[in-house]
Amino acid sequence: MTRARAGRLRVWLGGWRVAVRLAGREAWRAKRRTALMLVLITLPVLAVTTTAVVVRTVDVSTLEGIDRRLGSADAEIRLEDGVGQVEQAVDPDQTSGWSDDVREGRATLAEVRAALGRDVPALETRYDEVLVSVPDGAVTVGAHELDATDPLAEGLFDLTSGRWASSADEVVVTEPLAEHGIDLGDRLSVLGPDQEELLALTVVGIARDPSSRTWEQAIGLPGTLAAAAKDRGAPGRTTTWLVGGGPVTWEEVRRLNALGAFVLSRAVVEDPPPEAESYGYADDDALAAIVGLIVAMILIEVVLLAGPAFAVGARRQARTIALVAAAGGTPAQARRVVLGTAVVVGGLSAVVGLLAGLGLGAVLVPVAQHWSGEWFGPFDPPWAWLLGIAGFALVAALLAAAVPAWTASRQDVVAVLGGRRGEGPPSLRSPLLGLVLLGLGIAGAAAGSRPGGEIRVTAAAILAVLGMVLLVPVVVATVARLGRGLPLPLRYAVRDAARHRSRTVPAVAAVAATVCGVVALGIATASDEAESAATHTSTLRHGAALATVPDPDTGYADPAADWAALRASVAEQLPDADLEEIRGVVEPDSESLELTVRTPAGAAQRDEWGAALGAGIVVGDRLPSALTGISEGDRVRADRALAAGGAVGFTHVPVPGDRGHVELERTSYDAVDERDLERRRIEAPVAVVDLAPDVLAMSAVLSPQAAAELDLPVATVGLAIRGPVSRTAERELKAALAAVAPHSQVEVERGYQRPAFASLVQVALAALGAVLMLAGTVTATSLALSDARADLATLSAVGAAPRLRRAVAASYALVIGLVGSVLGAVVGFVPGWAVTYPLTGSGWRPDGAGLPDHFVDIPWLLIGSVVVGLPLLTAALVGLTVRSRLPLAARID
Repeated sequence: MTRARAGRLRVWLGGWRVAVRLAGREAWRAKRRTALMLVLITLPVLAVTTTAVVVRTVDVSTLEGIDRRLGSADAEIRLEDGVGQVEQAVDPDQTSGWSDDVREGRATLAEVRAALGRDVPALETRYDEVLVSVPDGAVTVGAHELDATDPLAEGLFDLTSGRWASSADEVVVTEPLAEHGIDLGDRLSVLGPDQEELLALTVVGIARDPSSRTWEQAIGLPGTLAAAAKDRGAPGRTTTWLVGGGPVTWEEVRRLNALGAFVLSRAVVEDPPPEAESYGYADDDALAAIVGLIVAMILIEVVLLAGPAFAVGARRQARTIALVAAAGGTPAQARRVVLGTAVVVGGLSAVVGLLAGLGLGAVLVPVAQHWSGEWFGPFDPPWAWLLGIAGFALVAALLAAAVPAWTASRQDVVAVLGGRRGEGPPSLRSPLLGLVLLGLGIAGAAAGSRPGGEIRVTAAAILAVLGMVLLVPVVVATVARLGRGLPLPLRYAVRDAARHRSRTVPAVAAVAATVCGVVALGIATASDEAESAATHTSTLRHGAALATVPDPDTGYADPAADWAALRASVAEQLPDADLEEIRGVVEPDSESLELTVRTPAGAAQRDEWGAALGAGIVVGDRLPSALTGISEGDRVRADRALAAGGAVGFTHVPVPGDRGHVELERTSYDAVDERDLERRRIEAPVAVVDLAPDVLAMSAVLSPQAAAELDLPVATVGLAIRGPVSRTAERELKAALAAVAPHSQVEVERGYQRPAFASLVQVALAALGAVLMLAGTVTATSLALSDARADLATLSAVGAAPRLRRAVAASYALVIGLVGSVLGAVVGFVPGWAVTYPLTGSGWRPDGAGLPDHFVDIPWLLIGSVVVGLPLLTAALVGLTVRSRLPLAARID
């Protein structure tokens, strides 16, 4: 560095040193104003820091949880039947896939050792879910089969009492399972599908799962538990090995992947190669854009809220800045006097916010742990994020002080030294730029009104908000001109707001930005809910119920369910209920059924395996009475076709008349070999029933004769209960059926129910708007009253009543809140309306439903409360709480 450049740097640093020293003294003198600025900037830093600390601690990374998953082993190797070449990332459970070259069976341990090139120690583990009997009923538990005394298993579970299982008739249970009334020495029965006892085990130990706090689990030796519950000892389709013998490198992982193995290697997790980190991951531009937009909106809000405080501070320092200018100081040096306050306040806010956030995060982590079923990781503050958050505080303070500093550097020095207001005339360039940005925001919102345009709409909303902020001075000046006929307090408030734009504009803009976001999000959420209500589909008559028992492995109806016991349980709970047994086609294992209706005009395939009445295809000699949305005439036609051995099809598109005798085709398909196993065709009469748009269409209803000719597997799939079924009866019925079949489900048709989350969003938006509007309005009003203290004292001196100060204070709050909320609502309608197109315009539409291409719903109650109610409430609060009497000040010339 040259001597001249070093000298300029010393001069520049010296100028900032003086500015920061002046700012520190001014901050100490004006403690209340400094405290207000600290609160405005520290609160976002505190909130974001606390959130970052809690989220980072709650999120257990693969590296943090490696001991929980591997114990003391070096790698976990999982082998599954029918899996070819595997492609995986560092953690195969997060990102993995395999090729189509399906292999028979799975690799053996000898092949695994050959791929590793050494004879490694290995521990086989198996996992499944089984039903066990406990003192308070029956529960489904996770069943682990492994030798927990093996050194490789150390760390998978922590034994808290007793010992590990040493024989096939012993078992260890985890603490959540023990809370059902199980203790050492008790008997634990493993139940089969019909609730019969498959085997009885003696509890010899109680363990703690280092991952889960609430998951009921049992640990036994290989060959017990899961193997006993699965076909009386039949081998499963997945085998997992924990291996030791040294680190498993990425090259060895890839060789094991070629065998069809998914591998979690400790060495790879601790030092991942670039190709492993990049596999399966794409740059999430949408997520990055959303995070950036959230940060930008928070920054705008903080800058606008803190701006008035810096403006008042600059007003109090006006004489000092004028003296600097009179002594030959440059505009840049004058700006540093105000920006120095931003450096001091921003630095303090960063330090206080980070320390308070770390402390609050440490307090909240145990609270969050209490409500979580998973054990968190170690206390893990994200230091890189925290440095960025500290920088955010400093940038927010500098941006908040930028406009007041620029205004202070352009003030009339003679006027200020003479005791008059020295604020310069408003600039014409800012409103013009505001119009341009607002126009770009509207154009961007229109361009984003298409599927996938949410990000473009949000970015356009930021442009519109920035343009609105630049237009606020014009709006404030216009309101002042129109306020000639207003009462004295309001007239005084609007004119004073126009005179002190540097103080008023940020406050009005902060309120406007808040309302803009609330209105836009309110319209978006209300429209999304309107779409959900309009496209809601009913399965049963209103108030009717359907009891089903899905197989936990396949998701289809469980053919082994004891329907006689279920019917008896329903009759006991609802003695006056009208019960109807629903029979349907049950999906066989390893096959895919397709039912095709062939007409002379072509084929119409029906392979929608919907949940209506528990099956995609119902079998019966008449339409189930529980089905809704079917007219009496359609029922007569449908029952006639079923009585003739035919079928009934459903559609949302009106079909003129029936289709007579058509061809029904059933295809059995082997998903493993990718080939058709069998095709069967019959001719049968078919009736087509038109359903209303809000009724769920099944695939078909077949007559028993047609199902038999097509050789379709038919079984009971549900029990329809004619309503009405009350909510109390529903809870009691679910409990009673769960005692008979633990996997049973009961669904009651109650039409569209407004989700609690939608109501919560509306309340949260109103609360957020209220907090931010109150903060901005009260802050700006307090600063305005502080700045106008001399004028109000003069009014008192000439005979003004004490209530006038209250009226002026309330008028300040009303002007700031009402002007900002109206302006924000107008601008917020643009992105709110635009986002309804991509948000509600790409959802499912029933064929021929006559629904609009998108939905727009305006939450007038929310908008009215925010735009009108909150400003009036704020004005009333300010008027009731402000000090009405001021000490009179004598002016000495």
